[in-house]
Amino acid sequence: MEIDSEKTAALITKLDHNDKPTIRAAVDALIPLAAASPELCSVLNRRLTETGHKQYWPVAYILGNLPQPSRAVITGLLDALDHREPDIRWAISLLLARIAKDNPDLINLLIQLCATGSDNQKRMALYCLRDLTLSDTVSLTALLAALGDHEPTVRVAAAICLKTRPDIDDAGKYILLQAYSNDAESRVRYAAAIALANLGSPAAEFLTALRTNSESENEQTKKAALVALDLLEKRRSAPSGSASDR
Repeated sequence: MEIDSEKTAALITKLDHNDKPTIRAAVDALIPLAAASPELCSVLNRRLTETGHKQYWPVAYILGNLPQPSRAVITGLLDALDHREPDIRWAISLLLARIAKDNPDLINLLIQLCATGSDNQKRMALYCLRDLTLSDTVSLTALLAALGDHEPTVRVAAAICLKTRPDIDDAGKYILLQAYSNDAESRVRYAAAIALANLGSPAAEFLTALRTNSESENEQTKKAALVALDLLEKRRSAPSGSASDR
């Protein structure tokens, strides 16, 4: 592919634009150009570490779509998980999950970020781990630890992600049960209840709590219990091997 240097330079300049659609259009145009031009890749890699730019995530995103992204690119993407715009955070997280499928070191960085990052980074790192459909002890431990985070939205994310971990043992389910029973935030309790219901094989203590809470005068508490009980009933009545078991 022949690269138009003036057009390419104009696209790179747009990466610092204030208008998000303009940035996205430039990113989309530069990804195939960078894939075809080692020279452009070098320019973008230099741009990633230059000072004085308004935006760095677009360059990291472009280079992250190319094979074997550098540590600087990975760092830029992890930093961007703290972006103020949710849609940008989600785009970055999906890209990181894709890269991490062939990059165990990145998985380890995501696990570390679950404990050490900003609130946004913790949440998005948790969702990255979920999207990787892992079944190892280290990542599961990170999800369970996040149930004790100071930030309620991080605890919600942890419970949501644990819903997809059939490898969780009884000790892990008990931690979820404690979140359902004792967390000060109703949204955390709701997420924990749904996670436990989806995991199946409910403990007697969980069933007792659900039945009691299904008659609660608190509407949020009652709703969480009723939804969880409905999920458990659907799992119980579903034929073996059906979609609800997968």
